[in-house]
Amino acid sequence: MHQFWHDLKILESINWSALSLATLRVALIVLLAIIAARLLQGLIPVLRKRLTGNLHDTEQLKRAETLARAFRYVVSVVVCTMAGMLILAELGVSIAPMLGAAGVVGLAIGIGAQSLIKDYVTGFFMLLENQVRQDDVIEAAGKSGLVEEVTLRYVRLRDYDGVVHYIPNHLIATVSNMSRGFAQAVIDVGVAYREDVDEVFGLMRRVGEQLRRDETFGGKILDELEIAGVEKWAESAVVLRCRFKVRPLEQWNVRREYLRRLKKAFDAHGIEIPYPHLTVYTGQPKESAAASFQQPASRPRH
Repeated sequence: MHQFWHDLKILESINWSALSLATLRVALIVLLAIIAARLLQGLIPVLRKRLTGNLHDTEQLKRAETLARAFRYVVSVVVCTMAGMLILAELGVSIAPMLGAAGVVGLAIGIGAQSLIKDYVTGFFMLLENQVRQDDVIEAAGKSGLVEEVTLRYVRLRDYDGVVHYIPNHLIATVSNMSRGFAQAVIDVGVAYREDVDEVFGLMRRVGEQLRRDETFGGKILDELEIAGVEKWAESAVVLRCRFKVRPLEQWNVRREYLRRLKKAFDAHGIEIPYPHLTVYTGQPKESAAASFQQPASRPRH
């Protein structure tokens, strides 16, 4: 019973009007934060349209989508931080000492988390300079694959085997992007030494023209076949090099189809595609060594 009266006195001592007013203000701050986040994120599609200009430009669409994802993340962090500080002020928590302590703690954390700071700085400049975009195929930090996500913290890649790689931005020193403007499908072809190189070049050009007229692959090839010439003399073949100028990310498909058609053309025209040969030679004994193993003829007895 004594505990009941004690709790009742505590409840009577509470200023319910001030508490109700503070609760109302906190709810209003939360509501305004939600509205502000929705409004700012609603402006992102407008910014994306201004960046693209021509909505049929695939390159600009990729860049706009990548920047839009980064802006959504920044807007969420900024709005939540400001709303949290205002809510603490309404609850009577002094923000000034917290900001001072946060500065000291932030300095200590910054010294120990320099790689994290480098992540954000590097990620910011990668997005600003349009080095990496979503759906690009890149090679960075020793990994290569399709870019699934770009943030200020990391780049997420998925390689050909389906393995996902998370690469912190501070580890990215060089980005090799295979998705910009156009690509080159470089093809090396080996033929036997006895074949006429000029005849093989003519056949390669004819196969290239057939590939360009194909309904499926014609739109992927931007220019006619360019033959560089004899690349090198290998151990068992003469290596000929050529290339197609193709649309981004189509270099592998065009290369595979051209090699498939060229194999059939070589078979039809009797052009040899060499492969390494191995001749086993057992050797022969020397005549002197062979003679030493022969027994001398026995003399007839009289």
